[in-house]
Amino acid sequence: MTSRRAAYLVVVLALAAVAWTNGGEKASRKSVLRHVVLFQFKDATPPAKVKEIAAAFAALPSKIDSIVGFEWGTDVSVENKTKGFTHGFVVSFRDKAGRAVYLPHPAHQEFVKLVGPHLSDVLVFDYNTKE
Repeated sequence: MTSRRAAYLVVVLALAAVAWTNGGEKASRKSVLRHVVLFQFKDATPPAKVKEIAAAFAALPSKIDSIVGFEWGTDVSVENKTKGFTHGFVVSFRDKAGRAVYLPHPAHQEFVKLVGPHLSDVLVFDYNTKE
């Protein structure tokens, strides 16, 4: 085998190993269900109440085991397309079964009672993705 052929073979094998490794990483990523919630508060809702509501939502992961991830924030978009939604929350579950535990859970239902009277609108969007 010539040195040129040997070098070519090494490059091909290296590329194949990289492709196999990357494919294996992609295949091994775990599925997750994201539960996206956007809030539009009533104008009459005081900032202190909004802060209390956000803190109550952020406390749910410590009360509901099926929540595997949680993050939230307020709008910082420069596109002016929020349609009045100011607060966004992303709750992650391993699967639909995790969400099925969360929705009727007493801690979540208590939160719903807290936030409900202060919302002029809410948007919920769920999707499946990979971690």
